[in-house]
Amino acid sequence: MHTHKIGTREEWRSARLELLQAEKELTHRSDELARRRQELPWVAVTKSYRFETDEGPASLADLFKGRSQLLVYHFMFGPDYKAGCPSCSAIADGFNGNAVHLANHDVTLMAVSRAPLAKLQAYKRRLGWTFPWASSYGGDFNFDFNVSVTEEQQRKGATEYNYERGKHPIDGTTQFPPIVQEFASTCGTDAATYTRDRPGMSTFVLNDGVVYHTYSTYARGLDGLWGMYQWLDRAPLGRNEEEGIWWKRNDEYAR
Repeated sequence: MHTHKIGTREEWRSARLELLQAEKELTHRSDELARRRQELPWVAVTKSYRFETDEGPASLADLFKGRSQLLVYHFMFGPDYKAGCPSCSAIADGFNGNAVHLANHDVTLMAVSRAPLAKLQAYKRRLGWTFPWASSYGGDFNFDFNVSVTEEQQRKGATEYNYERGKHPIDGTTQFPPIVQEFASTCGTDAATYTRDRPGMSTFVLNDGVVYHTYSTYARGLDGLWGMYQWLDRAPLGRNEEEGIWWKRNDEYAR
């Protein structure tokens, strides 16, 4: 039983029109932020990166698949995970449909993770995904774009995520919050190993044969990519978040 303010249709319309003005302001602000993202300077990627894909070994330029723009989702799936992060999995549930439209707008959508390709392929089959997913296993790509850290960096607190330097070293005595331990458990690993990978999204452009890095976002900067959130934020009860992980992988819900 939910308690909520009850009103007349006239009261609802008045409140709705007031909210509409705020929504329009947010939309215009979002348009302005998109323009500013696109005005960021491009930085040439001079390092050579190698990936494993369904089509075989690939360079960063190969990931564009003949298009001029590349959107990389940094999917949390470390080499020692037995399953991908449930949050990344929920976000990725929207990739199949989007990838088709993006491809026809000169944009390739690609997930990249540190797990070996065979693990990624098996996980894709399990969850019914078809979008391209490359493995950066053994390479520096995830580390250079600040979504992975080494065990040594973790111990020293020499990490960077979401444009902030790490402040708290992690060692064998570290007590992780229960929610982090729960996430790690769903991925079949321990909390320290789980937190050596983080989610993010980076964008690139291929111009005159040169790959440029144009944008990266992390943490709540990914909320806009999470289709489930956009729907729930418009539902009567909102996200209605419960304690712990209140979402599951798409094949883990009771049918």
